[in-house]
Amino acid sequence: MATKRSVQQRRKNRRRAALVMVPTVAGVFVAGTAFAYWTTSGAGTATSTAGTNTAVTVTGVGATGLTPGGTAQPITFTINNPGTTAQYISSVAVSIASVTKASGATGSDCTAADFTLTQPNAINEDIASGSKSYGSTQGAKIAMINTAVNQDGCKGATINLAFAAS
Repeated sequence: MATKRSVQQRRKNRRRAALVMVPTVAGVFVAGTAFAYWTTSGAGTATSTAGTNTAVTVTGVGATGLTPGGTAQPITFTINNPGTTAQYISSVAVSIASVTKASGATGSDCTAADFTLTQPNAINEDIASGSKSYGSTQGAKIAMINTAVNQDGCKGATINLAFAAS
């Protein structure tokens, strides 16, 4: 039969074992949980879109009073950017789209060959939303060539200019 002392000793040993076992089991459980958390993986997706450009418009003011062999006159123009962000423009090219002979003008027809254009300097800048004007310092000019033949057909003619921005 077990003595009172041996029963007390066994109880004490059980308590000690429980005090050691409970933290050990809890530690193993926590370590296993932490390991599972840190080794998780996953995947996902996202999309982005790039903006688009909006065509700019170029309007100009041509010269008046051109005469055969006269001084070249400046052509001023405005670039309008209807977009919400700046757009880069490297240059503007000017061309003669057509020439309309004035009613009642006599003589031979007036054509683009009767005129010469000086192209504007390079723009090479971002044009903010809105309008930006370029004056005579930009360098665009138009002159009427003296062909040494009767050019009465060009009296009062309208020279229609075309602008192309790039």
